[in-house]
Amino acid sequence: MRPPAIAATDVAKVYRRFIHRNQFKTLKSALLTRSLLSDLRPDETFTALDGVSFEVPRGSTFGVIGENGSGKSTLLKLVAGITKPTRGSLVVDGRVSALIELGAGFHPEISGRENVSINGIMLGLTRKEVERRFDEIVAFAELEEFIDAPVKTYSSGMYMRLGFAVAIHVDPDVLLIDEVLAVGDEAFTRKCLDKIAELRRRGKTILFVTHSLGLVEKMCDDVLWLRHGRTADRGDPKRVVDAYLTHVAGGEDARLKSGQAAAAGEAGRASTPAPPAPAQSPGEAPLAGGYRPGRWGGREVEIRAVRLLDARGRERHVFVPGETVTLAVSVHAALPVADVVFGVGLFSAEGTRVYGTNTDLEGFTGSRLAGDGEVRLALEGLSLVEGTYLVDLAAHRRDGTPYDYLRGQHSFRVKSRVKDVGVYRPLHRWAFTGGLSLDPPAPRAELDLGDEPVA
Repeated sequence: MRPPAIAATDVAKVYRRFIHRNQFKTLKSALLTRSLLSDLRPDETFTALDGVSFEVPRGSTFGVIGENGSGKSTLLKLVAGITKPTRGSLVVDGRVSALIELGAGFHPEISGRENVSINGIMLGLTRKEVERRFDEIVAFAELEEFIDAPVKTYSSGMYMRLGFAVAIHVDPDVLLIDEVLAVGDEAFTRKCLDKIAELRRRGKTILFVTHSLGLVEKMCDDVLWLRHGRTADRGDPKRVVDAYLTHVAGGEDARLKSGQAAAAGEAGRASTPAPPAPAQSPGEAPLAGGYRPGRWGGREVEIRAVRLLDARGRERHVFVPGETVTLAVSVHAALPVADVVFGVGLFSAEGTRVYGTNTDLEGFTGSRLAGDGEVRLALEGLSLVEGTYLVDLAAHRRDGTPYDYLRGQHSFRVKSRVKDVGVYRPLHRWAFTGGLSLDPPAPRAELDLGDEPVA
């Protein structure tokens, strides 16, 4: 078994605070006495990371999220080799390209052409490799007309685009990304995301730091949430992002309460609730993409019952392609709620996303719930191949903060006499012309599961 692309064990990074009374202590004396950090009091140091451990398997995409100052960028710089851990070990196997400070090595007085050559060599390419990829780099950056102009004449967007293009064409084994996708207009951003998706398909390892939680859920196989330099949570992207959103929402509520109390002359400070622990089996191995069944959320809106119904309103758990499956979800709110979105996701038995939607994506507005209610989603003309499918059900706020999220707690099976593969079975028709002929298949009786007992 090949070792992981990135392995971090109990990694810590401690910085010295710069305070006036120690400003004349020399580096030489500190190194000779080995007292650069050891002689400093706790208030003279700052711990950016403290005891962080994780592994990133080869070919996977690993996300890191957290609030500003949580240690995300410090972790990325450690992985990139820009700085070294104060404690612990960090091993990175393979050529690394870092999209951290784009164009950091560019010289403003020389042309873009010369900067591409210099920057490419700094990132580990040979001169011949830079020459071979030069046209592709310039075309990707969309700077053909300006490549011979001094970089100091570039706009900030042109500068960032060229830096991104150089870094992304190094063909790294490990790609590090730190909030650099806003390097141009929407079309260029889409091109950047497509390039990253191409690297994923080619089996490259990606470490991805961002505040864009939607991208984390879409692109990452595993997610690490850092809080004050420590691991707050790690695992399935959807679950970890929801826990993070719950924590952030709790902090906002606390600040609002604190502000109202101060305005009213009340004493005290509201506390920030800890993120809810996931209801899952810790010993159960996750499926593809880190998918692991569980349940989480604050339960301000609670999912109380779930039924899968056929076209005649009968509860079933086995269906055939072409049928209509209705998900009937009973919900309850102890107190009136005016911000609620209902979502459904389908996954294969291996954890691959098949389909997902919610009421906000589809334009429903004016949501209100008081007491009991029921949500129904009819999936008409079921276009799935034979197999077992897991169902995600969610009630959450429009910003994504979960009220109640059920991951993989319900499932159904599709049975078919046709043993095609994949997950999606589109309507299709074969045709043969010219000198080619095939005998049509024998008439096939359709499965009839309508009278099967309720599972």
